[in-house]
Amino acid sequence: MNLWFFVSDLHGHLSRYQKLFQVILTERPDVVLLGGDLLPDGLSSSRDSPEKSFIHIVLQDGFGALKTQLSSTYPQILLILGNDDTRAEEIELMQGESLGLWNYLHFRKIDCGGFTVYGYACVPPTPFALKDWERYDVSRFVDLGCISPEEGWRSVPVSPQEIRYTTIQADLELLTNNSDLSRAIFLFHAPPHQTTLDRVALDGRMIDNTPLDIHAGSIAIRCFIEKRQPLITLHGHIHESARITGSWRERLGRTWAFTAAHDGAELALVRFDPAEPEKAIRALI
Repeated sequence: MNLWFFVSDLHGHLSRYQKLFQVILTERPDVVLLGGDLLPDGLSSSRDSPEKSFIHIVLQDGFGALKTQLSSTYPQILLILGNDDTRAEEIELMQGESLGLWNYLHFRKIDCGGFTVYGYACVPPTPFALKDWERYDVSRFVDLGCISPEEGWRSVPVSPQEIRYTTIQADLELLTNNSDLSRAIFLFHAPPHQTTLDRVALDGRMIDNTPLDIHAGSIAIRCFIEKRQPLITLHGHIHESARITGSWRERLGRTWAFTAAHDGAELALVRFDPAEPEKAIRALI
């Protein structure tokens, strides 16, 4: 049996990282996947603030200590950032990769235990101002109450043409091309649209007498899953969805989709074996 861990949306909470490090040390998984929104609030930090050393102090030191303790049993660590993480942090993440602590996976793929893992961090437009990881979904449409990717702010410059014309749909086609995805695992930040994984707490909320959409996931990601049928997709982003719907997983055709987002103080940990995704379990620790 292969033991894989999946967590997401830790948002810089030290207690969650401490729990993660301890359960890795105790259970010794083969692979650990971190699905974005890993750092303290990107909107309240800058390159000179104490929060920006978080990757070094918590991630590098924490995973470095685990690598020393576990030696040859140190798991493969795969991670992406999320919409609340500034893209400027990619520099430090690449430094951690050069130390052999993890693989940074956004818009990349890696062979892992007989499976291919793809990473993709971008989400459709949100109501939030940080736009480093936002893309138009399938067209230049923005949901009511959300801010266009052409507005807001970015920690890394991007050309206006890329911002205006790049979509999640086109990105996924470019990332996967015509590859066989029957043994592929996707580490997404955004969940698929209109599922039990993307339900937001906007019931009854309206703008200009128009109700807000209670599903905030990606149409492009849902269409991609339904069309290409990867083995497993992993998601975060919408913290309250599992609580509202009562479900942290969904089956879309042959694909199993799991979320590790959670709106409580606990660490939500999904344990699974890629060979038997139907037996995945999620625990709050």
